[in-house]
Amino acid sequence: MILCQDLLWGAAKRPLTPHLNITLPAGSFTAVVGANGAGKSSLLKVLAGLQKPLSGRLRISAEGTKIGYLVQRSAIDRQFPISLGELVSGGFWGQRLHRRERSERLRQALQAWEIEKLAAHPLEALSGGELQRALLARLSLTDANLLLLDEPDSALDKPGQALLWRHIDAWHKAGQTVVVVSHDLPRVQAMADYCLLIDSEGCQYGPSQSVIGRAALGQVQ
Repeated sequence: MILCQDLLWGAAKRPLTPHLNITLPAGSFTAVVGANGAGKSSLLKVLAGLQKPLSGRLRISAEGTKIGYLVQRSAIDRQFPISLGELVSGGFWGQRLHRRERSERLRQALQAWEIEKLAAHPLEALSGGELQRALLARLSLTDANLLLLDEPDSALDKPGQALLWRHIDAWHKAGQTVVVVSHDLPRVQAMADYCLLIDSEGCQYGPSQSVIGRAALGQVQ
């Protein structure tokens, strides 16, 4: 469960929205939508513990909660001298696994995201979509039970997007708590349990179909 009580975030003395008061149930799938610059990515950083809120209370209460955070591609140094496979294997950080198990799980992750043939390619040789799939494969290896995904469909082509949403659906059905920043309103409306619409005038939260159904298009695109 994620509890946000009178939560404010943004630059010092310049909160991005009025106070946020919501509770996200454990095992739920919540989409975060809103116009560019509304504060969606900043909220995910606060939830991930990478950025401190300006005020209010944030509580993530679940025994053994492990957070997996999907960074945006722009945060990756494409000149760093590692291969795609080495980037993906970073998802094992903090896990004690035998070499054989690590190798097999890495193989499965690369295969699941259809990038096994790119394992030896350096980051600088990857397309934007290939790098995004690698970051998603790395996330899948973390064994996190709270997944925070910031625009995960960025740079993906249509087959890649379809693959992404199948994985998100599988994570949700497996009982993981999923929070996704997305502009894909039809997918969100069809798949997400809840939707948080962030707007400078305030935040709307509720079942995804009702929130998106009554939102003005300009608020979310």
